Amino acid sequence: MTGTPPPLDLADPAVVADPYPAFAAARAQAPVQWHEGLGLWLAFTHAEAGAVLRDRRLGRIWRDREPAERFGSFNLIHRNAILEMEPPDHTRLRRLISTAFARGHVERLRPWVQELAGQLVDGLVERSAGSQPVDVLSGMAEELPVAVIAELLGVPGADRPLLRPWSNAIVKMYEYGRTTAVEDAAERAAAEFVAYLRDLAAERRRAPGEDLLSHLVSVRDSHGDRLTEDELVTTCILLLNAGHEATVNVSGNGLLALLRHPDELARLRADPDLLPTAVEELMRYDSPLQLFERTATEDVEIGGVTVARGQKIAALLGSANRDPAVFSAPDTLDVGRTPNPQISFGAGVHFCIGAPLARVELQATFGALLARTSRLDLGATPHRRPEFVIRGLAELPVVLTR
Repeated sequence: MTGTPPPLDLADPAVVADPYPAFAAARAQAPVQWHEGLGLWLAFTHAEAGAVLRDRRLGRIWRDREPAERFGSFNLIHRNAILEMEPPDHTRLRRLISTAFARGHVERLRPWVQELAGQLVDGLVERSAGSQPVDVLSGMAEELPVAVIAELLGVPGADRPLLRPWSNAIVKMYEYGRTTAVEDAAERAAAEFVAYLRDLAAERRRAPGEDLLSHLVSVRDSHGDRLTEDELVTTCILLLNAGHEATVNVSGNGLLALLRHPDELARLRADPDLLPTAVEELMRYDSPLQLFERTATEDVEIGGVTVARGQKIAALLGSANRDPAVFSAPDTLDVGRTPNPQISFGAGVHFCIGAPLARVELQATFGALLARTSRLDLGATPHRRPEFVIRGLAELPVVLTR
């Protein structure tokens, strides 16, 4: 496993900017390969990535960042997160969260989300008058999902600008090659976010409403079990971080893909009924999350290699979503693609609990962009963030014509 070139060179800016050719080259070599620099196995194909996500011998095993006193809040929000748990703890926590979600929160918000998407697009069109490019990322893609999660949880309007900076700082800890400054910023953000949510949860206990946070505070299962304070706080942070980061990046990556494929953009504009399949295709074509790690709890054979107990293996979601063994013409954008077994939401017990809400947001976003404009044109070269795991743009200048 040593002395060989890495199957994926994350030190190469060109690979980070566009990993899909490197994925294709690696898939042609072997479905699972060792990456010495990352110290883990990488699963490149759809079948093997799916096996990584579904095999119960491969778990999410959280180990606190060291030194513990430096990362106290960051460790707290992961130690108690459903994403970092395995059954039976995962089963218990997911049951409680699903019970709170089952009170109709997603459908309750659908009209509100659609109205907000329309208002944001109208604002972009107004600012784009005279063929002025406007940043759709900051003007819509970033605003809508944060506003939706804040509305879902019942965060007061005055406090909502706090949420995205906290989330941005925390999720940078998931990248490789972090600096000390990035780590310190993530811990500060985690500490501030935890303190804020403890106060907000205490307020909901005193005066509950119809928001999801109130329901998470009060929810009990058939055994009388309920969320602990730390689980409650962690669940809210996870909903924001995982929920809005994915939606922001599908919105940005997806719109850029459509702008670079004008025939598909015109096809979708002509047939809005394609929106649901288009959203699935945009998630497949340029995945917002590229890598998801698991740890072997015993020796496991995946793709012809043995992942030893204690070793890590990662599903490369973007590579799996371009696997020609599953998707015909995988490098072609097809807004009507069916079937489309993309795995950007994960699979198995860790399938994204917020997937229904994300789909509502994305359909509202692209629906409003198409319904309230006659043209969408790329206004300048977009800038992509130099990060691999969470794949997204820094800005997306677009000219919107009424």
